[in-house]
Amino acid sequence: MSDVPERWSQANVYPDMWADPDEDPRNKDGASPDGELATLQDFLSGYRLTLRMKCEGLDPQQLARRSVPPSTMSLLGLVRHLAEVERDWRNWLLPEDPAPKLYGAGDGDFEGAVAEQAVVEGAFADLAREQAATDAVLEEHSDLGARVGQDGTAVRELWVHRVEEYARHCGHADLLRECIDGRVGQ
Repeated sequence: MSDVPERWSQANVYPDMWADPDEDPRNKDGASPDGELATLQDFLSGYRLTLRMKCEGLDPQQLARRSVPPSTMSLLGLVRHLAEVERDWRNWLLPEDPAPKLYGAGDGDFEGAVAEQAVVEGAFADLAREQAATDAVLEEHSDLGARVGQDGTAVRELWVHRVEEYARHCGHADLLRECIDGRVGQ
């Protein structure tokens, strides 16, 4: 007997995918967006949706399940971490009145990711709120070449870094989900 789940997928056409392409909510009809900013926003939106999809259908115990010792990484921890990261980016853009850490110093975003329904609900609410707040601040900076923040970094770099952060953690989420119930990534 092994506690390693058997690989599975809801897809029928391509069984190694998360969902069949015509049923995947990330697949949109029509052409890709026009313009650099719209493209960056589209990629970020897709990765945000991917993270939510990786967490769908799991209970608090599964969401809080850690990867491999000594790592504290879990799907719930990733949700909390990305909420914290969104706040950090906003603090970087608006350094004059920084918001406090959401989950305390150090590794609190991952350490505090415990299997309780209230923690799960709070994490997803925190993520949605922090994403909306950071998006609102960035809406004021549509010129991707503009320099912002204490270090005068280009807005473009901030957008690319956000996409990269979510993409990297969606890769982690693929592996975490597969370890939980065998559902394969896409």
